[in-house]
Amino acid sequence: MLRDAIRDQIRTLMGSDEAAAVDLTRPAGDDGLFGPDSASWQVHGDFTAMMIGGVSALMLQMLHPAVLAGVWDHSGFRDDMAGRLKRTARFIAATTYGSTESAEAMIARVRRVHGFVRGTLPDGTPYSADDPALLTWVHVAEARSFLAAYVRYRDPGFSGARQDLYFTEMADVARRLGATAVPESRAAVEAYL
Repeated sequence: MLRDAIRDQIRTLMGSDEAAAVDLTRPAGDDGLFGPDSASWQVHGDFTAMMIGGVSALMLQMLHPAVLAGVWDHSGFRDDMAGRLKRTARFIAATTYGSTESAEAMIARVRRVHGFVRGTLPDGTPYSADDPALLTWVHVAEARSFLAAYVRYRDPGFSGARQDLYFTEMADVARRLGATAVPESRAAVEAYL
């Protein structure tokens, strides 16, 4: 099947053989922030849709000049794109499938890193990765892109209620990262964008 071939090629490119050996069907400890019946576990469990959604999210996120500058100036993305994408994947895995303790530790780690990401745009406008509005933009672009790819390529029948639940669950992670006024439904996300 084409989906399996794409997944295998991406795993080879990303060097995720080690990650594939980890059983994420049940986290160590508690069920984490969401648990196995959550919309997040369902959406994030489709590797191919997540990769497609991830690329889409990056493109949408980079439309914001401050986000682009933060990634360009403070990330290893230019020199180590695979490494940067792996770190993002680890964050998503930890916050989706890890125990509550693991998820909270990963969120705290990202918040610490964001605290050092500051700069000035060419027009003199300052930016900071811990700016709540920027965090909301990055989150909405990511969640919308992941869900859109999942619905389009994996489960076109994914109910509207489950889609809204997904946005509600992902808003919890965004708020823990410092985002504010995070939309929690399809309608709210579309209005935001």
